[in-house]
Amino acid sequence: MNPISRRGFLRQINCAAVGSGALLNTLLNLKLANSLTAQTTPSHKALVCLFLNGGMDSFNFLVPTDSRYNTYSVSRGVAGSEGGLSIAQSSLLPLTNAMSGYGLHPSCPQIRDMVNGTGQFPQKRLSFIANLGTLVQPITKAQYNAWENGNNAALPVPRALFSHSDQAEHWQTAVPQGLAHLTGWVGRAADILNAAHNQGGVSMSISLNGNNVLQVGNQTQPFAITPNGSLTFSSDAGGSPINPLQLKNSTLRSTLDQHYANLLTESFAQITKSSDEAQQYFQAQYESTGASLGATVDALFPASNAVAMTLKAVLKSIKISSQLGLSRQSFFVNIGGWDHHGELLDTHAGMLSTLDTAIGAFQRGLDLLGLSNQVITFSASDFGRTLRSNGRGSDHAWGGNAFVFGGPVDGGKLFGTYPSLALDGSDDVGRGGRMLPSMPIDKYFAELMRWFGVPNGSLSYVLPNISNFYNVNSTTPPIGFVLP
Repeated sequence: MNPISRRGFLRQINCAAVGSGALLNTLLNLKLANSLTAQTTPSHKALVCLFLNGGMDSFNFLVPTDSRYNTYSVSRGVAGSEGGLSIAQSSLLPLTNAMSGYGLHPSCPQIRDMVNGTGQFPQKRLSFIANLGTLVQPITKAQYNAWENGNNAALPVPRALFSHSDQAEHWQTAVPQGLAHLTGWVGRAADILNAAHNQGGVSMSISLNGNNVLQVGNQTQPFAITPNGSLTFSSDAGGSPINPLQLKNSTLRSTLDQHYANLLTESFAQITKSSDEAQQYFQAQYESTGASLGATVDALFPASNAVAMTLKAVLKSIKISSQLGLSRQSFFVNIGGWDHHGELLDTHAGMLSTLDTAIGAFQRGLDLLGLSNQVITFSASDFGRTLRSNGRGSDHAWGGNAFVFGGPVDGGKLFGTYPSLALDGSDDVGRGGRMLPSMPIDKYFAELMRWFGVPNGSLSYVLPNISNFYNVNSTTPPIGFVLP
C-alpha cells in the first residue's frame, strides 16, 4: 500500500469510527496499516530543537582560553571585579584536539565530555557553530553602520533587531524580513516530507511546549504533548465514576460522537474528534511496553530536572516512532529564562548546569538504546548578548554561538569563525559589543534539512533566503558539521 492510498485508508477509518468501539477499531486498523507498509518504511530520523528562549549569553558558554582570553576579559570585565562578567580562566573546562584554545563554562562537564570524547562519551558527539545569527543577505559592518545612521535605507536588515519576540520568530521562520502568514522552516519541511514519512495518524512535528511557529507549515501542524504524554480528554484522577472531570470528558466525547445537520458544527465535531483520537492513540503507544526505556536509562533523568524530564519524553517518543508510523520526527523544546540583564553569573551558572545534566542524560540514553545515529539535536536562541556589562548582566545583541550534537554530527569541532571579542573591533557593530553574524542561520538550517531528507530543489521553499548564502545544487554541504 503506497503512502497516499494508505493515508486515504486512515482518513476513512477516522470518518467511519463512531460509537464506543471507535478508538479500539482505529488502533487495530492503524496497527494493520503499519504492518502493511513496514517493509517499505524509510530509515528513521529525528531533529530536536532546544530553543533557549530569552537570548543565551553564549560568549560565557564557549570562551577562548589562548591569547584571546585577555581581550575577552577586558571586554566583559575582569572576573571578580564589580560588574565584571568574565569567568576566571582557571575555572573554564578545557577542550582538546580541534577545540584546543577554547574552554567551556564550568557548569558544563557533560557537554565537555561530549566535545572531547571522554567520560561516558568515548565518541565525540557535540560541535559548535560560531557567531550565528539572522541575516537576509550578507552585509558588512560598514554597510550596517551606514544603515543604522540612515544612509543606506535600502539595505535588507532583519526586522526589529534586538527584540525578543521578533528575533525568536525570525529564528523559527527563517524569514527575518517578515512574513504575512507565519509558518516555520520545520513546518514547511513537514509539508514536503509528510506524505512519504508519516504512515500514522499523528503529526511528525511534536511540540513539548504547546504552540510554536517553528513547526507550523502551510499544510501541517504540530502535535502537542507533555512529559507525561499526550493531551487527551481523559482523567488521571483514580477512575472514580463520580469524578467531575471524567463526567465532563465523557459528556464531551458523547457530544463529538453525534452527527449534526449544521455543516460548521459537524466539521468542528469531526475535527475535534479526530484530534482526540490521535491524542489517545499516541498515549496508548506512549504507555505501551515498547515505550519502556529500562531502568538504566530511566535512572539517567533526575525527576527534579524539568528539562531532563522533557527530554526523556522526547526519547520515549523517538523510541516508539515505528509504532506511530513515523520515519521522520521533529521535536520542539522551549527552555525559557535566558534573558540575563541582571545576576548573569549566578543565574547563568545554575541554568547551564540544569541544561548540561539534561543534555548528557538525553545523549547517553540515545547511545544506550542504539538510537544515536538517528537523531540530531541543535540549539537556537533569540540572539547573542552584549559583551560589555550593564553593571549586573548583559543586554540584547545579535550574533552568538550555537551547539549541535548526535551520532551524525562531526563532533569535537568549531564550525564557522569565532568573532573578535574586542569592543568596537572588526565584528562589533556597537552599543557594547554586538557581534555582526558571520554565519547565517539559513546555512545552519540547510545542513539540518539536507540530512533530514529535504531535496535540494525544495530547500528554497523551506528556507526562502538560502540562495543568498548557498547554492542549493552544490555537492558541498552548507557548513560541514554533519558526517558524510
